[in-house]
Order: sequence, then C-alpha cells, then structure tokens
Amino acid sequence: MSRRRRRRWPLRFAVPALLLLLLVLAAGAAVRSLFTPFQGFSGEAFVEIAKGISVRAIADELVQNGAARSRWQFLAVRLLRPSARLQAGEYRFAHPDSAWNIFDRIVRGDVFYYELTVPEGSNMFDIAAVVDRLGFLNSEDFLRAARAPALVRDIAPAAPTLEGYLFPSTYRVTRSATVRQLCRMMTEEFRRQWHALDPPAEIDVHRAVTMASMVEKETAVEAERPAVASVYYNRLDRGMALDCDPTTIYAALLDGRYRGTIYRSDLANRNPYNTYVHTGLPPGPIANPGAASLRAALHPASTYYLYFVARPDGSGLHQFSADLAAHNRAVEQYRQGERHRR
Repeated sequence: MSRRRRRRWPLRFAVPALLLLLLVLAAGAAVRSLFTPFQGFSGEAFVEIAKGISVRAIADELVQNGAARSRWQFLAVRLLRPSARLQAGEYRFAHPDSAWNIFDRIVRGDVFYYELTVPEGSNMFDIAAVVDRLGFLNSEDFLRAARAPALVRDIAPAAPTLEGYLFPSTYRVTRSATVRQLCRMMTEEFRRQWHALDPPAEIDVHRAVTMASMVEKETAVEAERPAVASVYYNRLDRGMALDCDPTTIYAALLDGRYRGTIYRSDLANRNPYNTYVHTGLPPGPIANPGAASLRAALHPASTYYLYFVARPDGSGLHQFSADLAAHNRAVEQYRQGERHRR
C-alpha cells in the first residue's frame, strides 16, 4: 500500500499568513488596551484642560499626571471618534480608568466641581473666609467684588454692596471660576428665591432685605422670625432706635475693631450701621438672609411688641414684651438664668 503524502504549504504562503496573524493579534491587543484600566498616581490626580488645547497636548497632560498610560492610546481613541468634541475644565481621577472611558468623560464634560457652602446669616467676611479655603480664589479679591453693587443695582439701587444679596446656599464651582462669577451665581440665586416669595410689586427690596438680615441674625428659630420682624417694624413706626446688637457687631467689623464681644465703645460707635446711635434701618443688610427671614420681613406678625430678650432656659427662644417694665423683668430673669448656668 502506498502512503499518502502530507500536503505542505510553500514557505512563500506561510510567512505572510504568520505576519497577518501577528498583525491581527497586535491590533486586538492594542484595541483591548484602550479599554484596560490604568492608574499611574496615588490617591487622586487632577488634570486641567484649557480651552483650545490640542488633543496631543491633552494626551500629554493625562500621561504626565498618571491618568493615562501612554499618549498613543488617547490619540487612538480620537481616531476612532473623530467628531467627538472635547470639553475644557478640571478633571479628577481617583481610581484606575481606561483611555476610552477617560475620553468619554472629557466629551461629556464630567468636570470636577468644588462645593462652597454658605450658611444662612453669613456676612461677606464669613463668605470670604470660606472662599479662601477653596485654595484657588482669594478672600480679598472676593471682598472687592462683593463691595461692588452693580450686580443688584436694578433691583436695589440703594445697595452700598452685595451684602444681603449673596444668597446662602451650596454652590458648585470649577477651578476656573472667578470671584465675580461666584458673586453673579449668588445674586442670581437671590433673585430666584426672592421672586419665589412673590413680593408685592411696590415693595422696597433693599429695605426688606435689610430688615430680613437683622431678623436672621437675631434668632435661629424660624417660627420666631415674624415676631422679631414685628418688633423692628413697630420701633421704626414709633421713631425708636432699633438697638439691634448684630448691627453694632457689623459696624465694628466694617471698622476692623470687632473683638468677639460687644464693648461699651462699640455701642457708642458712630458708624452708620450702629442702630444704638442712629435711628432707622442701617444703610444696608448686615448679613445674607435665607428665605424664611425674607418671608418674615415681607409678612411680619401683627403684634404690639417693642422688645425681646433670650429666655433663661437656654432654648434659643425669646421673651417678647410690649412695654419696658415687662422687658426689664424678662431681662432680669435671663440674667438670673445665666448666673445659675455658670
């Protein structure tokens, strides 16, 4: 019996087939690498992508900061997605990610935002301190921007600064934000909140916001705020000095003399914001009120109260009085309570 010969491919066919196989394997490995997570940093990394920067420069930034393994991977994704629009901003990387996912994040504009929380009753000096802690905005720059009232000139022509109109809330800002942009965000939020309260068309916005700022600083109890507002409106109607401690503190802050408590010299301070010396409302708000205090200023309680003082039980509530004798008794009760707590 004859043996069947094995069929052998000529060498000239074997070499190209091998090269093709190698190319297919290499291409597969290259494509697979685009979807393979990589992390060349410890903790977290931040990459700032400026407007107008080239794709090659973006790839270099990613590699230099350890977010991407190599430039060619990012450029390869760009070849596969030529019409995608990359968005500027700061991007945060906190875990391993692939070149494809990173490219997709930049297309979506998944930029990193810093949160700036402004509590109700903060004044512009408080906000400046919070701004400074962000690390990329300067407190003095913020104060300069906050002292320029142009952003609210249309609704509050008498406003000497933006105090009162920097609405307390939580704001998301990028590293590229400016202090003026931040002030605009806060005043626009004030406008939204103010219009949501549906104020009467004839209302004096600046007067109402100034009153609301005093109410905000006098009590943290929302249910008391209409009564506090009624006290100040009643005193205004009678031509009485408002004797509002927070205005005295604010006057001292403006003069750079506040020492953490009110001294006799502060009560005698001739600064226009000191309502122990000057009758009527101060020239402007002394803080930035929340919606509840704005509402109280628009809709005060109907009372005969002219005085209030903290209750002696430490509850944060106040005792309201319509005459000086009753108020003096409430003050003495408060002082006795203070002595017992010491």
